[in-house]
Amino acid sequence: MELKDEILIDAPKDRVYAALNDPEILKQCIPGCEELIQHSDTELQAKVVLKIGPVKAKFSGNVTLDKSGAPDAFSLTGQGNGGAAGHAKGGADVTLTEVDGKTMLTYEAKAEIGGKLAQLGSRLIQGTAKKLAGAFFTKFAEVITETAEA
Repeated sequence: MELKDEILIDAPKDRVYAALNDPEILKQCIPGCEELIQHSDTELQAKVVLKIGPVKAKFSGNVTLDKSGAPDAFSLTGQGNGGAAGHAKGGADVTLTEVDGKTMLTYEAKAEIGGKLAQLGSRLIQGTAKKLAGAFFTKFAEVITETAEA
């Protein structure tokens, strides 16, 4: 499954990049996130509860960041296990472009799923993934705008 989108965030690029690397901000924005622990500058561990169609699962997973293109771009890869519900792995490439004092965030993500989740059908999974990504970036833009005004 592949997802791509872009969102204009009313904050300068350096602030957006810093927020994308702040575990407290990310925890607020990731739908269903119960815990987000930063083990190093590039390693995170997360616990997320999601309901996809009739399946509700608690995922534990690890995320690794590649910041070699920072602050203009970075990528992340991760994998999670939801027990009997299944597992997921994937990654995303994120690009940040300054546009008149605001930031255009563009992402391309790929994910693979297995287990019970994979049996739900690709349209349900794709729709849920788009909804979750949209919820994350909408909340992320709100949090950044609020912290900029504070």
